[in-house]
Amino acid sequence: MRALVVTEPGRFSLERVEDPAPGPREVVVAPSAVGVCGTDLHIIDGEFAPTPYPIVPGHEFAGTVVALGAEVTGLAVDDRVAVDPSLFCGACSKCVVGRGNLCESWNAIGVTGPGACAELAVAPAASCYPIPEHMPFSHGALIEPLSCAVHGFDLLPGRVGEHYLVYGAGTMGLLMAQLARSAGAASVSVVDPNKDRLAVAASLGADAVAPGPDELDRRDWEVVVDCTGVVAAIEDGLTRVARGGTFQVFGVAPAEATASFSPFRVYNDEITVVGSMAVLHSYGRAVDLMAKGVVDADAMVTDTFALDGFGDAVDAFRAGRGRKLQINPQL
Repeated sequence: MRALVVTEPGRFSLERVEDPAPGPREVVVAPSAVGVCGTDLHIIDGEFAPTPYPIVPGHEFAGTVVALGAEVTGLAVDDRVAVDPSLFCGACSKCVVGRGNLCESWNAIGVTGPGACAELAVAPAASCYPIPEHMPFSHGALIEPLSCAVHGFDLLPGRVGEHYLVYGAGTMGLLMAQLARSAGAASVSVVDPNKDRLAVAASLGADAVAPGPDELDRRDWEVVVDCTGVVAAIEDGLTRVARGGTFQVFGVAPAEATASFSPFRVYNDEITVVGSMAVLHSYGRAVDLMAKGVVDADAMVTDTFALDGFGDAVDAFRAGRGRKLQINPQL
């Protein structure tokens, strides 16, 4: 089969590799939509420590089941599925207390093992969620980032009637903003230097958008979420949290990055600072939310590339062109 292989940091190519075979409790999926995200760029650039090389990337995906392992039940060939890429050991100290996303042996399809930027991909049957016939595969591939956003909301206060500020109007910022609106926020403000992305945020229901917080009418917000991973945005966002409010580090910053903040203000204003790592008991709920139309997937997915267009997709992502970019390995 054809597969996109990152051979080493900074180098990738389209290659012929052996077709995968499923283990007893695995299935083989023919991916029809694979999202490109910031993690993929970190993998390509050699900035994601757990990743071994060579590797086939692609962890946001949906497709059709084409083969079953001997012990698989509950799925059939030709089933349409979205796949949760997170793989937990189930036995470490974090897994046994229900914190599998912090697994001491954490793995993920397309991150630490072969992914979906290929004509065929293997996944545990338990990680495959059937999607409705009416749901396009492009929407199904958006379920993984949505499930990350759902987990992020699990870690927020969950009070209705509060004011939200979201840094970044990329895929994750737009998803978080839409979830906040659906969850009963009093207002949702989005900041991003990209005017085209701000226009999309406004069209998806953001109450206020601007290149920066100083251009908004409010001065503080009960919930501030950084979806950029940019240190300057994180440092600024911490100053925008209302007393007693919550700041969430949702975007992925480089591992060596550091940010400055006022410990006194965190103490004196009782600011809660919380991280959000990947997916935890949230994928199934994201499937239901996507099926219900809680987020506007059509507005999110703007471009689809064939496998041999992976480089063009990466270039577009780096340049900030489009919104969610996807690969269709079947083209």
